[in-house]
Amino acid sequence: MHIVYMGAGFVGACSAAVSADSGHKVLAFDIDAERVRKLSSLDKSTIESCLHEDGLAELIIKHQSRLVFTHDVGLLTDMLEHAEAVFMCLPTPEREDGSSDLTYFTKATEMLGAILVKRNGGAQSQRVLIINKSTVPIDTIDLSKRILEPMGVKNFGIASNPEFLVEGKAVHDSIHPERVIVGAETPEDFATMRRIYQRFVDSSTVQYLEMNPYEAATVKLLSNAALFARLAFTFSTVGRICEAIPNLNYENVRRGIIGDSRIGRWGFYDSLFAGGSCLIKDAESISWQLETHGARADFMRSVLAANRDQIMHFLSRAKTEAGFSFEGKSVALLGLAFKQDTNDMRHSGAIHVLEHVLESGAASVRAWDPAAMDVCRTLFPKDKGRNSVINYSGSAEEAIKGADCVIIATDWPQFRTLGDTILEHAARPCLVMDGRRMIESQYRQLAAAGMSVIAVGSPLYVPG
Repeated sequence: MHIVYMGAGFVGACSAAVSADSGHKVLAFDIDAERVRKLSSLDKSTIESCLHEDGLAELIIKHQSRLVFTHDVGLLTDMLEHAEAVFMCLPTPEREDGSSDLTYFTKATEMLGAILVKRNGGAQSQRVLIINKSTVPIDTIDLSKRILEPMGVKNFGIASNPEFLVEGKAVHDSIHPERVIVGAETPEDFATMRRIYQRFVDSSTVQYLEMNPYEAATVKLLSNAALFARLAFTFSTVGRICEAIPNLNYENVRRGIIGDSRIGRWGFYDSLFAGGSCLIKDAESISWQLETHGARADFMRSVLAANRDQIMHFLSRAKTEAGFSFEGKSVALLGLAFKQDTNDMRHSGAIHVLEHVLESGAASVRAWDPAAMDVCRTLFPKDKGRNSVINYSGSAEEAIKGADCVIIATDWPQFRTLGDTILEHAARPCLVMDGRRMIESQYRQLAAAGMSVIAVGSPLYVPG
């Protein structure tokens, strides 16, 4: 099949590469020329500097004969002459009121419509299915029709095919999904979707679920809401009770809880914040949609509030429990991405940490992350006032050397060995703040060496 992806960000690039792996002829269009240049480079390190996603660069290079990234509208127009499906993979960030900003989605749909109305010499004889893969409000299928039909676009269908990609595992999970959710309106459009996902339709290990487009969009939003609620419960209740009440070890409590198969393992890892591109945005969207339809959104609002409170609670413990002020201090920040195996800093807890220590008057912040350094430089440019105190280290050891405070904000696996590095290179006294419980096995050792230790899910470890 000939398939177009509108948008070559995380969702678009990964999905396009997996479609090419399924044997389809794929074009991914993006208005960002630099992104297109990097994804088209066929160089692994260059591709990963754009999207750090395990296996993505290898897949793009492997399928270069049937996967094209472009910002050329002419190439997009040529492909749409024959395309049977167009996936919409546009950013839909949240507005201040919680609604989804559909500016990118609307502009892309208008661009698409202007091309589609002229296809096949204006006859529009080739039917095309337009598939919403972006995370959008439930009724966005109606918006797409309201844009396209007045433009004179005919012989098209609208479907919903939400993504459930986990950053760092997106390629693997796209090739080996638990479920594929397809929402369409006609037998013809369902048939097109089955052709796209033929490798999964008859799979004994994949749930291939068909429903209407509104239901498919709802499944995506509510799935993320359920995951977010689990995380908020872990942070605000499980972790806090282990911080507040003596004689509780978080790891032991966690093991006891997840031993119940009804509860499961996912989400029972304490953290300073739940970030990323989807959880907060989708919870805001659900709350806004509920309230605009006259329903109450108390539960989702409480989940959002619990997450915001978690990062402020974690940072405030420096003063309230350890008597530590960031003013005039040297701070080492380990981890910038919102989670391991990605360079994505959207809603990263590290952003809140940086803003807090800058506002508190830190003398310097030495930051290090295996993948997200360039992204952070863009978000915190040197010419923006106090951001000049941020320095980007060449290693974790360099960042920690002489630091008055060490903060771990990302769960990179290699950070599990940071305890020894802190013992050897940090200043004395030093405050260690572990926002991911990465060095839990060494908290007592660090305290015995004269350091104060604050960790999510644990009471303060005092020096001595």
